[in-house]
Amino acid sequence: MLSHAVLALRQITSPPFRSVMIKAVGLTLVMLAAVWAGLYTAFAHFVPVPPGWLKTVLDVLAGLGLLVGLGFLVAPVTALFAGLFLDDVAAVVEATCYPDDPPGRALPFGQALWAAIRFTVLVIAVNIVVLVLLFFPGINIAAFFVANGYLLGREYFELAAGRFHPREEVLRLRRENGVRVFLGGLVIALVLAIPIVNIVTPLFATAFMVHLHKAVIGSRPRLPAPA
Repeated sequence: MLSHAVLALRQITSPPFRSVMIKAVGLTLVMLAAVWAGLYTAFAHFVPVPPGWLKTVLDVLAGLGLLVGLGFLVAPVTALFAGLFLDDVAAVVEATCYPDDPPGRALPFGQALWAAIRFTVLVIAVNIVVLVLLFFPGINIAAFFVANGYLLGREYFELAAGRFHPREEVLRLRRENGVRVFLGGLVIALVLAIPIVNIVTPLFATAFMVHLHKAVIGSRPRLPAPA
């Protein structure tokens, strides 16, 4: 599993991966900037404050507070937009490291969009619960890794396996390899836990789970030549 993680880390610096990340991060920043502007305007309009130094202080605090709050959404929102391109990423990994295997089938756009939205909502929901657990030091760290390890492992393994198998077969593979999938999810959760670095989580997770799925079905990677 460590070799799969190292190989995935090597691949996310390649041009196809960088292209997806630039698109996803760009769309994320545009969306969050629009949300920030809307919320700040609504605050200034609906919260009456007498003119003067108090208004200036509250405006600054509101702007900074919204900026910090939206900062927590960078990773999941990036995952939403990156989710629209993950089939392209998986195809690059498959063609590069498993050229002798049949190529996978990309999800239709509607299914890919729904999967990206569902996954993003789940990530946000799980991490809201984990944030509540911040009041219980020690427990919150364990909860973060267990919850995200299960969630990320499940979703990204199903994405990788779903390119080759019908839904029933994907679920069977995940159940039979539950420990490996969960441990893989923990590796992805570790990347997710690192600020700023976590924006590459969707790319790393996709590449990593493509390798894990191939290992499960018995395929061995043909290592690409060093750049």
